[in-house]
Amino acid sequence: MAGHSKFKNIMHRKGAQDKKRSALFSKLAREITVAAKMGLPDPDANARLRAAVNAAKAQSMPKDNIQRAIDKASGGEGENYEEIRYEGYGPGGVSLIVEALTDNRNRTATNVRTAFSKNGGNLGTSGSVSHGFDRLGLISYGAGAGDADTVFEAALDAGADDVESSEDGHEIWTSVDSLHEVAKALEAKLGEAEGVKLAWKPTLKSEIADEATAQTLFKLIDTLDDDDDVQTVWGNYEIPDAVMEKLG
Repeated sequence: MAGHSKFKNIMHRKGAQDKKRSALFSKLAREITVAAKMGLPDPDANARLRAAVNAAKAQSMPKDNIQRAIDKASGGEGENYEEIRYEGYGPGGVSLIVEALTDNRNRTATNVRTAFSKNGGNLGTSGSVSHGFDRLGLISYGAGAGDADTVFEAALDAGADDVESSEDGHEIWTSVDSLHEVAKALEAKLGEAEGVKLAWKPTLKSEIADEATAQTLFKLIDTLDDDDDVQTVWGNYEIPDAVMEKLG
């Protein structure tokens, strides 16, 4: 197991928690419905659904909303969403992977392409940047779960591959196949995780030391985040603390 680093993916950058709650709940509900449709509508018997429900709980989504999203799938209601992955380059040559759930492929493709082109980026073809990422399982805990050593030991015992701790919290990485097994073992020691999901982890990071470039990059990411069809944006960027402080 590797030691700790300050790597932060886009999901944990400053300001991500300030997203509009209603839009966030809508995306969480969409993932719950899709997960419930793909398997049994029981979180205990459906690993993807369990992860989706845990993510919703971590954002304080009301239980009624969660159950309603599950019931939609059970009753055959709601749209049929398609999972699509877009890949491209942002300002400074940063690699970005955009995961979407959509009921209109053309609409989503147009919106994503426009977001890239208007914010200093270029949408690439499938596979253009994903070769620079590993597909892994990611379990997230807040700083309150324990100090770095405590979480590292728990993760090691649970069979995780890597842990990255910072003042913001802990990111525990696993193989795709062992994600839910490790998450279950960690829950017994550290309590319920803030997030359990499949993730894209960059093999090499791209440092953005220029304030203007970082600002444009965040504008692109925010534009993508604001799109109803976009579920998650992952990137390989790393921005020095000094630049982040200037950006506020």
